[in-house]
Amino acid sequence: MDFGKYDYWTLRWRLGYGLTSRGILFIIFLSHIAGGQIRYSIPEEMKKGSLIGNVALDLGISAQRLRSGRARVVTGESIQYTELKTDKGTLVINERIDREQLCAEVTPCSFSFDLILENPMELHHVTVEIQDQNDNPPQVLYPVQTGGSLVAEMVPRSADVGYLVTKVVAVDVDSGQNAWLSYKLQKATDRALFEVGLQNGEIRTIRQVTDKDAVKQRLTVIVEDNGQPSRSATVIVNVVVADSFPEVLSEFTDFTQDKEYNDNLTFYLVLALAVVSFLFITCLVVIISVKIYRWRQSRIMCHSNLPVIPYYPPRYSDTLGTGTLQHVYNYEVCRTTDSRKSDCKFGGAGSQNVLIMDPGYTGTMQRIQSEKSILDEPDSPLEVS
Repeated sequence: MDFGKYDYWTLRWRLGYGLTSRGILFIIFLSHIAGGQIRYSIPEEMKKGSLIGNVALDLGISAQRLRSGRARVVTGESIQYTELKTDKGTLVINERIDREQLCAEVTPCSFSFDLILENPMELHHVTVEIQDQNDNPPQVLYPVQTGGSLVAEMVPRSADVGYLVTKVVAVDVDSGQNAWLSYKLQKATDRALFEVGLQNGEIRTIRQVTDKDAVKQRLTVIVEDNGQPSRSATVIVNVVVADSFPEVLSEFTDFTQDKEYNDNLTFYLVLALAVVSFLFITCLVVIISVKIYRWRQSRIMCHSNLPVIPYYPPRYSDTLGTGTLQHVYNYEVCRTTDSRKSDCKFGGAGSQNVLIMDPGYTGTMQRIQSEKSILDEPDSPLEVS
């Protein structure tokens, strides 16, 4: 019988259904097959392609032997979590491994497969142990946290010290110390009235209940696991201090109304804070923009090289005693020691046909006209040039 053409699982099947003689032959055959056994330990949730180990180095097999022997991984699982890289002789993650999904509550958690080589045939057993990681927070089972309805525990006013109010029940799907849970009272209406058991989550009274105690009590319990870093869950326990069931029903209604009021108040406070913050930031941006604009304008005026052009009103007159004519009419008088040789030159007006008159300048214009008539006479001592 040629066993070399059968793989490992085919041989196991033939062993189970074969005759006694064949079974004996198969045992003799397995005794002549070289094999080894290796074990790896890895954390769960490793990324695809992450290195598990170097099987070639750990088994003392060369990478060339893996290729020539057509090394392959044989597993009975429907999902192949590992992959063999024959070129490097390494074993890597092929699928993400979730310990809780693979083993549930079984500890330790591991899976196995066989590494088979041909010509000559070799069978190596590989076991991979999965270490738990604290990747799940605690889950609160009781009291049930519902969004629509409100559940409250009733405590009679005659309750004595150590009265059991309720018990917080929580579980953690992780294993080992990651599943160890502790309970702490985070907030309470009256912290001097209740306590929470650190290990069992029992809520008990630590003093006698009196008529002065508030009817409505609200406790916030935090559940933490022992992982690194730890994960936690929070549960709210409503307690009503009452002696009768109708009184409890009335307190249920008050609890619901208080919850709605608190939710609305929180919403409006957040909205008001957002509006005020927006207005403040807007005003701040506007003020800064105006400041920057004025500063830039002042800088432009100070560093400008443009000439300053004076502006004269249309009827501006010289008041410094140098003349009485408007600036639109210019004249020049040139004299020498010999008055006959003096020159008088009149400049042309800005407009040859238009002369702007003002009643206040009547005397000035009459004097100009008399001077002009003298100059026009032929015997005038002045010569017009």
